[in-house]
Amino acid sequence: MDMTGLSLLVVFIILVALTFDFLNGFHDAANSIATVVSTRVLSPQRAVLWAAFFNFVAAFVLGTGVAKTIGKGMIDPAVVSQEVVLAGLLGAIFWNLFTWYYGLPVSSSHALIGGYAGAAVAKAGMGAILFSGWIKTLLFIVLAPLIGLVTAFFLMVLVTWIFRRWRPSRLDHLFRRLQLLSAGLYSLGHGGNDAQKTMGIITGLLVAEGYLATFHVPLWVVLISHAAIALGTMFGGWRIVKTMGSKITKLQPFGGFCAETAGALTLVAATLGGIPVSTTHTITGAIIGVGATKRLSAVKWGVAGRIIWAWVLTIPIAAAVSWVTFVLIHPLF
Repeated sequence: MDMTGLSLLVVFIILVALTFDFLNGFHDAANSIATVVSTRVLSPQRAVLWAAFFNFVAAFVLGTGVAKTIGKGMIDPAVVSQEVVLAGLLGAIFWNLFTWYYGLPVSSSHALIGGYAGAAVAKAGMGAILFSGWIKTLLFIVLAPLIGLVTAFFLMVLVTWIFRRWRPSRLDHLFRRLQLLSAGLYSLGHGGNDAQKTMGIITGLLVAEGYLATFHVPLWVVLISHAAIALGTMFGGWRIVKTMGSKITKLQPFGGFCAETAGALTLVAATLGGIPVSTTHTITGAIIGVGATKRLSAVKWGVAGRIIWAWVLTIPIAAAVSWVTFVLIHPLF
């Protein structure tokens, strides 16, 4: 199927979903490019183009496992309706814009999940939640940054030991080149995991409205979702780049390489496993892991603490905003 047979209201809601997807890329551009910009391997303009390209290429590499988890594994499909999807998206968009304004690198993914759940509960109560589908997602709120941190820490130790006899100038030259590859791989994982969340929401809406008989993600949904997140990345979120790239810890090219590689490995593995994780949490953990190899004081724990508080609040606040939004718009439907 294509978009030509859809009602105007469904098309409008899909456009709102793509707006969220765009803002996801805009908000999370920092995740993809903060390290490569802060180490001055690429200019911000070239970095966003590099990241956007790999965000889009992920459409042809990493499947749709995360989309299926979001679309039919967390909320009872029988509860999904136009107003539930719209209210969920508006709650997520609100939290994205609020945290972008204050430069907080929170999870767009968890904002979407929280918003979707809040709207569903407003319609049908707690019975709308498929708790079995939340286990992996909630576990990886903790595990994703920890895996990124530990992987980056050990990569950093390994790289430092392997290249311990190299002159600093030679080491810097090598890892400036390697960081292009690690940044591209991270952007691939970022686009693959995050764009699929929007795919899942759109496909769930199409199933609920009878446009699809079973839950399968149409190719056009895959392409527009990846195009939207890639476009958002191209416009970038410079407020958050500063936080991610320099406020948590200072990075050198080989440290940036280790952080991006650790984040990429975590994201690709989670995406292939159908687990919706936070790319923001993952790369933040990886950057902290790199900083901790120098000394614990190299990590600015006050900044990290504020970020963690924003993480904790993301799902409940997005859920609350979407709950209120559903109550307000429901009479219109």
